[in-house]
Amino acid sequence: MVDNQMSEKQNILSAEADIYLHKRDYQQAAILYEQAINLNPDYKYNYWKLGLTLLLQEREEEAQTTWLVAMSDGDPEQIDQWTIDLLEVLSSEADARTSAEDYSVAWGIRQHILEINPHGIDNILKLIDLSITLTTYTGNEIAEYGLVPLLQQESINVNPDLLLHLWKKLLVVDAINPLSLELGEAVINHLGEQPEFVTSLIPKLYDIAYSFGEIGIAKGYGELLLNLAPHHQELLRALAQFCIQLTEYDHGIEYARRSYHLTESPDQQALDSNFMISGLMSQGGCTKQVREVVNHQESLLDAMLKDPPLDLGTGVMQLYNTSFFFPYVRDSPAVNSQIKAQVAQICQANLETAQAENIATYQARNLQKRHQSATNQPLKIGYISYCFRRHSVGWISRWLFQHHDRDKFEIYAYMIGAENRQDALQNWYAEQANKSYQYGIVSTEVAEQISEDQIDILIDLDSLTLTNTCAIMALKPAPVQVTWLGWDASAIPTVDYFIADPYVLPENAQDYYSETIWRLPQTYVAVGGFEVGIPSLRREDINIPENAIVYFTAQRGPKYNPELAQLQMQILKQVPNSYLVIKGFDKEQSIAGLFFELAEEQGVSSEQLRLTGSVSTEQTHRANLLIADVVLDSYPYNGATTTLETLWMGIPLVTRVGEQFAARNSYTMMMNAGITEGIAWTDEEYVEWGVRLGTDERLRQDISWKLRKSRRTAPLWNSKQFTREMEKAYQEMWKIYTSGQS
Repeated sequence: MVDNQMSEKQNILSAEADIYLHKRDYQQAAILYEQAINLNPDYKYNYWKLGLTLLLQEREEEAQTTWLVAMSDGDPEQIDQWTIDLLEVLSSEADARTSAEDYSVAWGIRQHILEINPHGIDNILKLIDLSITLTTYTGNEIAEYGLVPLLQQESINVNPDLLLHLWKKLLVVDAINPLSLELGEAVINHLGEQPEFVTSLIPKLYDIAYSFGEIGIAKGYGELLLNLAPHHQELLRALAQFCIQLTEYDHGIEYARRSYHLTESPDQQALDSNFMISGLMSQGGCTKQVREVVNHQESLLDAMLKDPPLDLGTGVMQLYNTSFFFPYVRDSPAVNSQIKAQVAQICQANLETAQAENIATYQARNLQKRHQSATNQPLKIGYISYCFRRHSVGWISRWLFQHHDRDKFEIYAYMIGAENRQDALQNWYAEQANKSYQYGIVSTEVAEQISEDQIDILIDLDSLTLTNTCAIMALKPAPVQVTWLGWDASAIPTVDYFIADPYVLPENAQDYYSETIWRLPQTYVAVGGFEVGIPSLRREDINIPENAIVYFTAQRGPKYNPELAQLQMQILKQVPNSYLVIKGFDKEQSIAGLFFELAEEQGVSSEQLRLTGSVSTEQTHRANLLIADVVLDSYPYNGATTTLETLWMGIPLVTRVGEQFAARNSYTMMMNAGITEGIAWTDEEYVEWGVRLGTDERLRQDISWKLRKSRRTAPLWNSKQFTREMEKAYQEMWKIYTSGQS
């Protein structure tokens, strides 16, 4: 009877102590637990709770002493069970503290659990999770706690939800740490198929690849995730893209092919076929096989256009660039533009359904601006691009930012894929803009920010090179929208204007452009110059005699065209003591092999070909151009930045002019530099100019002199005048809009 009364009183004291513990009155709780222990010293639960209250009062040594005393009279089997009971008490309190967002206390408790049981896998997972939440995670905890070896044990029992939760968190906060990737390799062995988990991580893979610039790490994660969803099309496409950019072309093509065979839908197959074209062209240029795949791509798009999909949601934006490689294969702007516009219409219809509410909001704001009569206020000009960095577009567009009239224009920069990027030129752009924003590669808030900023004219520098930018432009967050510089026009219905000049598009181009072509009076692009470094390549380095004639080409990947390369071989054959330096290859790469095969077919010695690798900086590349006597341009896709750099360095250029924008870039640049020598309108003229420039030293000298002199007067180098012309265009565009003419 007495024992029962004591036991009942002890239970009451324990319950009261639990209440005080919950109220965080640790002192009173400790008193009650001690009283309960005095009533029943053999009931170990009160020792565990007493030690916990002491621990929460930061009396750690007393807590540990309390637990040790409680276990001192037990045999090994009892001690093992008591340890399990103690760990349950501590873990339960840690979970409660986590739920109450008392993360520091939870972390402290779990540290003590770790000391008692260093191999408790769930505790380690939760401990790292708390470190991330507290922003104290250093990146070394995975190794310090021995997490990977624990997960590699066959007998380990682990909560898969905890694993997924922590790994996903690490991919957000510490993705580029090799330990996070190593953890992933151990994690997947404890998981079954997880397609939804994989879907949630696809944007993060792109962020790792393009915001952090770690494509190899993104590919590593993607290949791990493929174990959790072997037939995941978005993942297969991401891997195809990563592999192609890593020059692992065969793997990229295979991933695209695997995805292709998972569907019979023409729109989905067109996405995969486009990756196959990318891999094949990057690997071997515009070969017969590529032409066949391009023809198949066109048939897929034709089937899609006959029965347009209307249920793709925002995922439709991947379709924008499914005709991207057509201009590399053929100079047929009317046909290419029609296909591009029809695909853009399908994308627009899907986005207008998926984003109806947002689009309506932007339309209302835009109309409100149309009726405002704030003519004395500066125009708000927004520039959006992935390329505000060390990139061709980044080098060229900086002059416009530098020379803008800040009394008349406010400049906003919306930088895509810049959130985690370290780049000096990107920082320069941020400083030049009145306001700049840095986003991940996949961002949903860009359009809303543009609309909230009340941008008057939005300039897209990416066009079809980045489908995310296409989707933003399609939402029409600004009243007037323009495409400039980065590529040809996108044909997105919500883009009003495409910036051109008198040369870069033929006179009849408006017949097949959906945007209004806005021709600047002289040139659609101008630069104030280029920084030039120290050359890393000299003739003696690649065994070329000083008195030889050196031709140079940088027609890599998709720009390699066998028909044009054949013309280049004819030039070499007709010019004694001539060599062709081909930049960006080594002898093992497939395109390099094609050059050697073609040379043999044309009766040109392989000794006349020199292959050089890429260099680390643009400044070195420009300096290395001085190895050349003549640069041979590509066709049907000309050089752009490479042409500007060639002309700035004073080197004669031979270009083949076509009909499409991509086939007229070098033409307009040469005209705006005051040079007509080297402009060819036929294949025969291309060869003739190549031979003439190779054999006429005086002509080369005259061209070099004219190019050096042009720096003082030519429109191509007058970036201030170009900026004034762009600004005038913006003012006229805005006037047209506010007058209700558009």
